[in-house]
Amino acid sequence: MTPVVNKDVPRWTSITTKQAVFTFVIALALSIIAGLIELAEDARVLRDETREQTLRLISLVEGSAAEAAFQLNPDLANQVANGLFNGGNIRHLVLKDDFGRVMVEQGTTETENVGALLQRLFGDITDYRQTLLYNPGAGGEPQQVGEILMTLSVASIGHSYVERGLLIFSLGTIKALGIALLVVLTFHLLITRPLLRVYNAIAEVNPKQPGDWPRPELSIHRNDELGRLVNGLDNLMQAFQQGLDQRDELHQISTMDGLTGIANRRRFDEFVQQQWQHALRIQEPLAIIFIDIDYFKPYNDNYGHATGDETLRAVGRSLAEAMPRTTDMVARYGGEEFVCVLPHTDSEGASAVAEKLRERIQALGIPHAYSGVAQHITISMGVASTTPGKQGGIDDVSELLCLADSRLYLAKEQGRNRVVTTDRSVEPLD
Repeated sequence: MTPVVNKDVPRWTSITTKQAVFTFVIALALSIIAGLIELAEDARVLRDETREQTLRLISLVEGSAAEAAFQLNPDLANQVANGLFNGGNIRHLVLKDDFGRVMVEQGTTETENVGALLQRLFGDITDYRQTLLYNPGAGGEPQQVGEILMTLSVASIGHSYVERGLLIFSLGTIKALGIALLVVLTFHLLITRPLLRVYNAIAEVNPKQPGDWPRPELSIHRNDELGRLVNGLDNLMQAFQQGLDQRDELHQISTMDGLTGIANRRRFDEFVQQQWQHALRIQEPLAIIFIDIDYFKPYNDNYGHATGDETLRAVGRSLAEAMPRTTDMVARYGGEEFVCVLPHTDSEGASAVAEKLRERIQALGIPHAYSGVAQHITISMGVASTTPGKQGGIDDVSELLCLADSRLYLAKEQGRNRVVTTDRSVEPLD
């Protein structure tokens, strides 16, 4: 399975990392709280266990200790003392006879250096006193023969408590972190991962084609909130796409000549300004060609407006198809006038393009019996080219347009069906 990557988001600030960190922090805090509760409970249990074990140990040796005290037997008393020391957390032990004489004493009475917490937890269960009774048998009454005084070591009990506490706390922490890991993985698979897929799909949306966004398929979330989120986003993307399509359609309508299907005057005005600024930045020439269909008014008057419209469409289509580069543009300027914009083109190049256009329109062979220059449709053209910002050149695009337009009128004055660049004309080829 291909991993989901949160694009352009640093790993340490991603939602997955934050989720994992927050979950582990919460789990660790809960494990510490639970561990402290378990430690407190374990202290209570250890107190009860210590007390019970100590009393049980005393009860096991009570008979032998009573026998040793009754017989004043120091060897037996030492054996009893050794047994007690080996079986418990005893710090000090005294075995006395019934006269209060010490028969055996082991350990120390020095004050233990333990922490206040251990002293508080176990300091009150360390001292034990057990009276020793000897039963002579044969129905006789038990009689007191001595006593055992015993003090437990708080340090020894505390050591056991710390060892048990560390084990309990470690196991609790491992368990809590394991549960946290399981929660993180489950949450990631069920929620975070699908959300990241949605995020990555949105990040890959082409602003120009939002309707073609790579909609994620979340099979297990089809009918829940995430599924509804994806459906809502899809509806939103389709609405955006519809809006863009309508905008593009309106823009196309507003910038396209309804009759000829080529750019209109509005589109020409925008384009020529853009190309002027571009030519100014890179110091490249920009050329304009103004085009007029010769004797089009008598053509319209005699052949009819329907035929005139068809001729305008044919001329416009032919001019657009003849443009040598995709960066060039031809537009209908108004009536029977057309205009060409040729970026990166000097006067000589623009003149060659204009002559090619003149020959192409003439080759259409559209009959025009009312033309004063030929038996078919012809065009006249005025060409102007300049490098914007060049010293001694034209300073504004409007001046360039006026120059091309004036040369168009010059072409008409010189007999039409020709191209005029500066003050010379190119004679038509029959």
